[in-house]
Amino acid sequence: MPDGPLSLPARLCLLAWDPAKPAGTGTAHLSGPVRAGALTELARHGLLLDEDGIVTPVDLDSRTGDAVLDGLLELVRESCPRPWRTWVTLRSRVTLDAVREQLVAEGYLRAEKKRVLGVFPSVEYALERVAAVQALREETRQILRGPLPVAGVFERDAAVATLAASAELLPGEEVGAHEQRVRELAERAVASAPGLGEIVDEIRTALAATATALP
Repeated sequence: MPDGPLSLPARLCLLAWDPAKPAGTGTAHLSGPVRAGALTELARHGLLLDEDGIVTPVDLDSRTGDAVLDGLLELVRESCPRPWRTWVTLRSRVTLDAVREQLVAEGYLRAEKKRVLGVFPSVEYALERVAAVQALREETRQILRGPLPVAGVFERDAAVATLAASAELLPGEEVGAHEQRVRELAERAVASAPGLGEIVDEIRTALAATATALP
């Protein structure tokens, strides 16, 4: 990312925007991918653990300093134990709203207040930093296609490409054509913590199911 690091959920949120299309196009079903990015980020930091398939906070006090991630941590702590696949979609709009607010504050998105039917207040989001998002989309496509060897891809970049492919966030990219590459990127994403492999597999499976179910 040319303007510095962004969290996984923030990157996945931005990837859903095609700068060439009208505001909001293609972002209606974004809550699942954004939540998946947040779960993966917390697992990479060791703040969410897997106990027999159940998402488990490491303790009651740890924080990341990121409002989006800490909000999800708090939600998991206050909720009944559930598996990773459930958490990809359960109340995922909460995480999406927090990410969009964060991106507005950082200047990536613009919030435009509107009224539905002239009565009900609503907020529509539009890209503000178009060039940065175009660069992110192209960077992710290149990671997905190659030719850079998977071993040369940063782990977080590998995670972004893997989740984006599973959620079909990159129109025009046939996931099946990159199946082997995606598997290798998934392994690269957890290279420094092999125990995360099963977690990422569960999250990817849930994302793929969600993408398949979309109209």
